Amino acid sequence: MPPRHIALAVLVAALWGVNFVAIDVSLDTYPPLLLIALRFGLLAIPTAMFVPRPQVEWRWIIGYGTGFGILQFGFLYWGMAAGMPSGLASLVLQASAPFTVLLGSVLFRERVTPIRVIGIAVAIAGLSIVGWQRAEQSAILPFLLTLAGALGWAIGNICNRQAQTTEPFRLMLWMTVVPPVPILLLSLLLEGPERIAAAIRAAVTPAGLLPNLGLLFTVAVATVVASGIWTWLMSRHPAALVAPFSLLVPVFGMPAAWLAFGEGVRPGELLGAALVVTGVALGTTIPRRRPRPRPRPGQTREPPAGPGVLSQWAIPDSN
Repeated sequence: MPPRHIALAVLVAALWGVNFVAIDVSLDTYPPLLLIALRFGLLAIPTAMFVPRPQVEWRWIIGYGTGFGILQFGFLYWGMAAGMPSGLASLVLQASAPFTVLLGSVLFRERVTPIRVIGIAVAIAGLSIVGWQRAEQSAILPFLLTLAGALGWAIGNICNRQAQTTEPFRLMLWMTVVPPVPILLLSLLLEGPERIAAAIRAAVTPAGLLPNLGLLFTVAVATVVASGIWTWLMSRHPAALVAPFSLLVPVFGMPAAWLAFGEGVRPGELLGAALVVTGVALGTTIPRRRPRPRPRPGQTREPPAGPGVLSQWAIPDSN
């Protein structure tokens, strides 16, 4: 990846890390499913009215919206409402990276080079250290719900990649059309009209100011800006190359949670965060091919290398 694309990927990780604090604040007023419906509904209505649909098959739009919107955030918000700390949630959700690599390899034969395997392993080791350090702060159910959200994110990543769009920002916006109606129906069924009405009444009081600001940050910054950049990157690089950058999210999310809520960071967690950064650096490195010696005068030039030689350095496109 070019350095500017790497910088954009790191920026996305920072915005998504801070977004966990915004989500936690919003959940003080809104029940989780209603919050998801509002998050995507605020974008879906103007998108359907004013943004032309990208030239992408509906199955990839629906798959992207289902994985990234419904499954990821449905399980994540549920887990956080059930007691998952925002800093720990930002960590566990990054299991989406190995899930994405695994799905891309199994379903679409995206090749994973040995250096990337090592990078993912180092990053997962870092995540494991941080998770071990903080395991006593979270019950098992919120952890499993957040892990299920990570799998949903991976499904969304793969559908985004397979869409092969030349209009990534439009694809990201049209993805938001998928979640609102099914999530709102689930909210009415599981959370109930009375709880929804109480949340709306609380939202228009002074106590609802911070939760509403958190919702606006999630919609405008985390979804439009960050997800738009992420979609753009995924459309230009193999999923296995972009996905590891999501492992940087807890590097930003855990300090943000400490600043906002006083969630402490232990020395072991700092060690784990350092391993995550190292793993991402290894996982996104593409070794350069050695230059071929020029043929001597009168020597026949060797035929060009076939795909088997090139593939040891590059992850081929999913086509």
